[in-house]
Amino acid sequence: MLAPELVATAPNPPVPVPVPVPVPVPDKRRHAPTWAEARRLAYDCAGPLPPLNVSLADAVGRTLTVDVLASRDLPHYASSAMDGWAINGSGPWTITTAGLPLAPGEASVIATGGWIPPGAVAVLRKESGLVREATGRARQLALRPDAKPSETVPGKHIRPTGEEATAGDVLIRAGTVLNPAHIALAAVAARDELQVQRKPVVAVVLTGSEVVTSGEPEPGQVRDVFGPQLDAVISQLGGEPGGHHRIGDSYAAWLKALAGGGEGRRPDVTVTTGGTGKSGTDHFRAAVDALGGRLLLDGIAMRPGHPAVLAELPDGRFIIGLPGNPLAAMMALMTLGEPLLAAVGNRPFRRPGLMMSGADVAPDPGRTRLMPCTFVHELAFPAAHTGPGMMRGLAGADGYMAVPPEGVAAGATVPVMPLPWTVMV
Repeated sequence: MLAPELVATAPNPPVPVPVPVPVPVPDKRRHAPTWAEARRLAYDCAGPLPPLNVSLADAVGRTLTVDVLASRDLPHYASSAMDGWAINGSGPWTITTAGLPLAPGEASVIATGGWIPPGAVAVLRKESGLVREATGRARQLALRPDAKPSETVPGKHIRPTGEEATAGDVLIRAGTVLNPAHIALAAVAARDELQVQRKPVVAVVLTGSEVVTSGEPEPGQVRDVFGPQLDAVISQLGGEPGGHHRIGDSYAAWLKALAGGGEGRRPDVTVTTGGTGKSGTDHFRAAVDALGGRLLLDGIAMRPGHPAVLAELPDGRFIIGLPGNPLAAMMALMTLGEPLLAAVGNRPFRRPGLMMSGADVAPDPGRTRLMPCTFVHELAFPAAHTGPGMMRGLAGADGYMAVPPEGVAAGATVPVMPLPWTVMV
């Protein structure tokens, strides 16, 4: 069951006394899930959020959950396709007041999109008609000498009722990711709102007393790399950024941040950075335990990013614990965050594609190696500068290779996932 819609912008009423609760040390002989198993677990542990109604202006980019039907014929009245005159008969015609029924031999001025008056059988476009003024008499309309005779055939330049759709037709199918043209079509169908899949709200908890957010860091300090990028990545993964909460490294700060609460909506998913190790200063597990939560996954047999953790709180909120090293954290987010947000957002599980490796990659027994890579002539080449704490390799990558423990030879196929900001070739 997923979290109620409340935002973590202010602390809850007093949380339990901030005294770390010992967490049992995991059995080191326990089998850590593989990269593939972790992705599947992250998808299967959650169900979709309920849909919501949004205005047309807010619907672009969202996924429609109910077919949009034509409630009546479109267009719902016969209209003119040209500026000119509505006519009855073959002419010449006496010009009468616009909008009134036409008798044989009568015409009236009409604009593009104008309602076809009763009796009208065609529209004579402005370029094909000639008006003759008559003193003391109504004006007369005639066909220009150079106009084609077909200009007066019944139905000419008339858009009939139901030309675009008839009542009951499906205009936009459920499951469609809505673009601006869909919104325009919904407006034509007289919709003011559309029912769409709700996106999961994702909050971010940033940790580390050594982290600085601007300027040149001093020795012993590091520049924040998560704050500037996570909201963008969360959006690209189908989530809705729910704000940042920057905390220190104390257990009390962790407990307060993960408890969330306050006015508005709570996040459906919280992503934390750092604190997933097993030292005395890593409080992720103890805080989850104190809040009555449970660990769904504690460590993954992959490199980098193996200390990643996935937990669920009693109210249905999910917490993804990312390692502190930048590349390790991003690989963990791709492994757990991408499938979890897909499940909560009611999107299908995405399987890796297969590409030929452009290089030999040595074995790493017992672990899947996640390697940022570039695509060149349908080959995947491992990127340089891909240490756990580096961002340079990922910045120039198209995707990442999931190299199995036995390694891969150049020319052999390897599972590859695109990065959220790139498209597979």
